[in-house]
Amino acid sequence: MKEITVAVIGSGSTYCPELVDGFIKAQERLRLKKISFMDIDERKRTIVGNLCLRQLRHAGIVCETLLTDDLDLALQGADFVVTQIRVGKLPARHLDETIPLKYGLIGQETTGIGGFFKALRTIPVMAQICARIEAICPQAWLINFTNPSGIITEFVLNHTKVKCIGLCNVPINMLDDTREEVGGSCEMTYLGLNHLSWISRVAVDGRDILPDMLAKGFTTKVMENIKDDGFSLECLRTAGGIPSSYLQYYYGRDAKLRHQMAEEKSRAQTCMEIEEQLLALYSNEELTEKPALLDKRGGHKYSLAAVSLIDAIANNKRDVQVVNILNHGTLPFMEDGDSVEVAAVIGAEGVTPVPVPPGSWNGHMAALMRVVKAYERAAVRAAVKGDETEALNALLLHPLVGDWEKAQACFAELKQAHKAYLPQF
Repeated sequence: MKEITVAVIGSGSTYCPELVDGFIKAQERLRLKKISFMDIDERKRTIVGNLCLRQLRHAGIVCETLLTDDLDLALQGADFVVTQIRVGKLPARHLDETIPLKYGLIGQETTGIGGFFKALRTIPVMAQICARIEAICPQAWLINFTNPSGIITEFVLNHTKVKCIGLCNVPINMLDDTREEVGGSCEMTYLGLNHLSWISRVAVDGRDILPDMLAKGFTTKVMENIKDDGFSLECLRTAGGIPSSYLQYYYGRDAKLRHQMAEEKSRAQTCMEIEEQLLALYSNEELTEKPALLDKRGGHKYSLAAVSLIDAIANNKRDVQVVNILNHGTLPFMEDGDSVEVAAVIGAEGVTPVPVPPGSWNGHMAALMRVVKAYERAAVRAAVKGDETEALNALLLHPLVGDWEKAQACFAELKQAHKAYLPQF
């Protein structure tokens, strides 16, 4: 049994009990030597952290624990660092979701101009975290859940020396839903960028049954944080793959914009309400396990994805998981330094992408990925340099923006609204 030390950065997140639940379920394979819960928000760090400690005690796990706002202290001796931060917290997300609506643009926390500003706020903080990892625990693996995960992972892998793997709960849910539909063993190809992905092949006994599934209108369950408009049969046949929920913003952008314009509350406001309900539940000293309400935050199977990845590295399991890593030739139509979301063999030495069978993608997927990746590269350059020209270039490239007057005006307002979190500008 492997003994590990874990640092959770952003432990005030109400998702944290989900992560701890994952470690509890994996305790026969992973022994926690120490787990540090670090967050700058004292109230949430204390409430969420104390529930996490009760969970561990209730499960009979004896390990060293630490609740702190000191990043350096949390990183001491870490084998794994899990990042789940939200710079500006949910009020910043509310601005990301509502200000774009004034300009006829979709407001969303991980894509479009809202996701762009989340990346601009987050990259400087991730740079500081990575600098301290390099100084204090350079051998540690950074498991990044912070959104927009693909962009953050691309920044870390191309601009720091930290060993990083980006993770999201979308792939594991999509793959499990598809296996359930097939009702047996199957081989699948999953490819894309984070929150822009498809299952592009489903083979049973060597035969690709994906066309049959698309003809029946099969799609995976929509994420909790996305209003489900579905995909038409014609759309599925044209795309040629089972799309992730987030592709609804690309394939049905007008409908998504209408919904957002009509909603009385932003998703951020809903999450604030859920978060306060969760914190009230977490404050109950009799509570020793994660409550069912947590699933309403949209993190289904988050802990399974995170702990499975840590388990595979710690115990050199060399199993296959879908992660965000540098392309390095895996998809021939993407650049080597592009962060992509693909299947990889996970072991003690890190990640080795699984070769993607020829013909497992089509021109539509490749073209959309290349356009959005061009946006992501520009977004990282803008965040690193504080370059407004690069920022507007990124927005002109993004399929959910692309209009100069809207981009320029909305950028100016969001930049002013988030001024406190944009030191590079």
